Amino acid sequence: MGPIQTVEDLVSLIRRRIWLMVLITLTGTLLAVAYAKTRPDVFEATAVLQVEFPMVSEGGRALAVPVNVLQLLTSIEQRLTTRETMITLIERHSLFADAPGMSLEDKVDAMRRSIRFQSVTGPSGALSALIIVAQAGRAEDAARIANDLAQSVLDLGAEGKRATAEASFAFFSEQENRLWQEIATLETEISDFRNANRSALPGVREARQDEIAQLETSLRGLDQEITGLQSEAAQIGTLQTPRATDRRRQEDIAQRLSVLTAQRAPLLDRKTALEETLGNTAEVERVLSAYDRQMRQLQDQYSLVSQRKAEAETAQSLAARQQTERFAMLERAITPDYAIGSGGRKIAIAGLIGSAGLALVLAFVLDLLNPVIRTAAQMERELNLRPVVSIPEVQHRSRKPLGRRVITSLIENDAGHLPGMTGNRSRLVLGGAVLALVLMAVVLK
Repeated sequence: MGPIQTVEDLVSLIRRRIWLMVLITLTGTLLAVAYAKTRPDVFEATAVLQVEFPMVSEGGRALAVPVNVLQLLTSIEQRLTTRETMITLIERHSLFADAPGMSLEDKVDAMRRSIRFQSVTGPSGALSALIIVAQAGRAEDAARIANDLAQSVLDLGAEGKRATAEASFAFFSEQENRLWQEIATLETEISDFRNANRSALPGVREARQDEIAQLETSLRGLDQEITGLQSEAAQIGTLQTPRATDRRRQEDIAQRLSVLTAQRAPLLDRKTALEETLGNTAEVERVLSAYDRQMRQLQDQYSLVSQRKAEAETAQSLAARQQTERFAMLERAITPDYAIGSGGRKIAIAGLIGSAGLALVLAFVLDLLNPVIRTAAQMERELNLRPVVSIPEVQHRSRKPLGRRVITSLIENDAGHLPGMTGNRSRLVLGGAVLALVLMAVVLK
């Protein structure tokens, strides 16, 4: 026949090869149990650390000092599982002394697989406890490893908080000094700019405008007087026979004009200079506004950094006194009295499942090597012919020895039972197989 196409074909295959499958499954399971019993026992010890959340009173008000405990714990776990830490732990407790041929990398890998860190979160989602689980071949080693790791977490946690607080304080101190220097430099630059543009400063602009208005008034008075004197001199010049008084008046006018002209020149120069300074006032105001913005920004940064520095200084003091969130030993690991097992049950179950799968595959392969139409449904499906009569198989006693008949029947049996093993004998063999499985389960407990 071809490949199995229906559930009935699969059930028929299992019925025909049942004893072969039972034999293979039982053999594979027994081998798996024998291998599982050779594996050493494993002891497990557990240490529990609690996260304490102290409240620091300040000014009559409870002040919580927040610390990212989860991030700190992740960093500690990474440091505790490094290769150097694992090697130190192996050498400190003389682990794997009974395995001299084991390489160092295998030892490190085995240590990493034997350690577990389990985080316990509270109702609010914050980390409340840490469970450290260590496994070893000896009970004393498991307890020592768990306690050693728990103590390392305590030491690294306190050290990490102190180092973080000191690094934060040093960083903010450096930033504060830098900002202070920048503010001092900017103040000097602003002072130099004000001194260089003193006449164009916004506060002096109104006074300059008033002075320009006064100068313009004085210049208009002088211009009016000069114009009048010039008109009078022109009238005197039109006389054909000027008198002596006219000539003296003309001389006075000339002297007065020279005096007025001399007075007008410095006033005009002063007015021109003041107008030029007023023209630079807009640019000076723009530069001073930019300086003010830069100064306010630096001052805001300085205030923020000073506040952070004070907080870092407080955190540093609290970390030195262990008044921040910290790990505390809640339960030390004790030497376990019993082993948790060697994984033999899993190995036995895996051997049972694997051997059963192998038996099914082997039965299927044997069926493919012996393609025979065994049922009316197969004949109708393969040849499109409906059988009229189905002749049952007639059992007869073979002259072959029993051993050869058993092997031949296991490979080519079509009736679902061994030759010469019908009735009570079949039940006896099946009961023996069940008894063997029960014994295996008892042994693996």
